Amino acid sequence: MRKYIALFLALLLFVTPLNAMAAKEENPKPVQVSELLSTLEEPACKAALVMDAGTGTVLYDFRGGEKNYPASITKIMTALLTLEAVERGELSLEQVVTVPRGFDGDLELGGTSQNLKVGEEIGVLELLYCALVASANDACNVLATAVAGDVPSFVSQMNHRSEELGLTGTHFVNAHGLHAEEHYTTAHDIAVLTRLALENETFATLVSSKNHTVPATNMTGERRFSSTNALLLPIYEGRYVYPRAIGVKTGTTNAAGKCLVSAAKKGDRTLICVVLGAEDVEDENGRRTRMVFTESKRLLEWGFDTFADRTLLDTAVPLAEVGVTLSTDMTAVAVKPQTTISAILPKDLDPAEFQRDVTLYADSVEAPVAAGQELGEVTVRNGDDVYGTVKLVAVAEAERSELLSNLKAVKDFFAKPLVRILLALLGVALILLILRFGVLGKRRTRYEGHAKGYRGRSRRKSR
Repeated sequence: MRKYIALFLALLLFVTPLNAMAAKEENPKPVQVSELLSTLEEPACKAALVMDAGTGTVLYDFRGGEKNYPASITKIMTALLTLEAVERGELSLEQVVTVPRGFDGDLELGGTSQNLKVGEEIGVLELLYCALVASANDACNVLATAVAGDVPSFVSQMNHRSEELGLTGTHFVNAHGLHAEEHYTTAHDIAVLTRLALENETFATLVSSKNHTVPATNMTGERRFSSTNALLLPIYEGRYVYPRAIGVKTGTTNAAGKCLVSAAKKGDRTLICVVLGAEDVEDENGRRTRMVFTESKRLLEWGFDTFADRTLLDTAVPLAEVGVTLSTDMTAVAVKPQTTISAILPKDLDPAEFQRDVTLYADSVEAPVAAGQELGEVTVRNGDDVYGTVKLVAVAEAERSELLSNLKAVKDFFAKPLVRILLALLGVALILLILRFGVLGKRRTRYEGHAKGYRGRSRRKSR
């Protein structure tokens, strides 16, 4: 009987599914800290920020979230809204507009201008050159009227666009940047705005122009002017020219100090630098240094020298394996990143030493497995700095075995709760039958023995 019980227990073990999960732990790598970031001397200004234009990565942030007065850097938003109106077909660059009455209501004497006159007819593109290259305040008001009908409506558009772009530290009061207490922004917001504006080819051409000539209008002869950006052309004895510079805009008021948004290109990388609230410095010989240009050039060079575009995950390198069942081709399939992850990093950091948090959706999968099938994901980080998460996909395919598939179907059938209960009941019934017939057999044997003895005694008596 013990033999039957052992058989029954073995049957139950066979039909019970085994769902053991294997947990794989990895030794975490230490957080990497760049020593290059500590080598930069604090800039001589109120706020500064360096951003990679391609990715939007902030490379350096010195009080970048603090509110400051932007002065004529405001004109970047004025130009952007004008060019977006052109893109929507509401204006054209060749369109000639007439300078309206009252356009100079908020201008002040001594502010930069191109002496536009009421009734003067001038093209939209020429007004943009006046605003961005010559920094003309009057041109900004004429553009604002052409876009929105009047200056206050245009200023409302400026603030609405700021909200759309997430420029939470920015508020505009006018279209040109003359000082007003409630007219402010941050270095970070300016960098975000400039990054977007540089994507417009017309804007990029305008802010990189060193000189420009506006054709004669119905009321004025030719206007010739040069950029106020000393990184672009040799003003101030050429001391600040930076060959990699491609723009963007200067700004100066007594309250704002000297401000500059600059952009520079090296190879396929473009950096944006914002310097707000710098002041000129004179040495003992009375030689003046315009720190807004010196600091901008230094920060741009530091950005190019310190950072590089690095690949953190390569699609050609498998990161883990997932077990494969129901296949005779393979027992496991390698998984690799579906896409690459790259980042702008200090050059002294090694991406190979970053943490890679691999999550597999299951320890094993049933065949068939298709090449490229998503089987997990991986996150790349360096401590709390997360650089991205991508899917992990199968490197190769695995075909399904019909034999193994059929065997699994049988096993799955016997693993169903109802079937297991019936089998258990059947096993119990079998055991009871075995026990019952065993007892009856012994009783019958004893009864037959007694009967034989009785018949034997009866025959002896009859003799």
